[in-house]
Amino acid sequence: MDKNILVVDDDNMNLKLAEVILKQKAYSVIKAESGEKCLEILKSEGDSIGLVLLDISMPGMSGTETIEKIKADDSISNIPVLYLTASEDEDIDELARKTGALGYIKKPFLPKVLQDKVAEIAGE
Repeated sequence: MDKNILVVDDDNMNLKLAEVILKQKAYSVIKAESGEKCLEILKSEGDSIGLVLLDISMPGMSGTETIEKIKADDSISNIPVLYLTASEDEDIDELARKTGALGYIKKPFLPKVLQDKVAEIAGE
């Protein structure tokens, strides 16, 4: 997996926290505060992105709408996506499967959980 991880969240504190946690494991982090910005970055830098961490609940374009657009675009559809969620909804596994995400990470995320999940996807 490329070391660039695109983190998409409308909460700036979550973006900063993810960046600090992932940089400890030598990942480069690109941040986006909306689904629209996520798609813009993927279209211009998709070849260098190894993983998208995507908040499900965002104003404007939600995470589920964003992943729908990612998976519909052949040029970026192969980029793995993991949801970020603060939801206690028990159907998130099903939502991830239906939309093409590899799973999810609960917020607020614990550093080891985030690092381990990313390493698992990276095959490290």
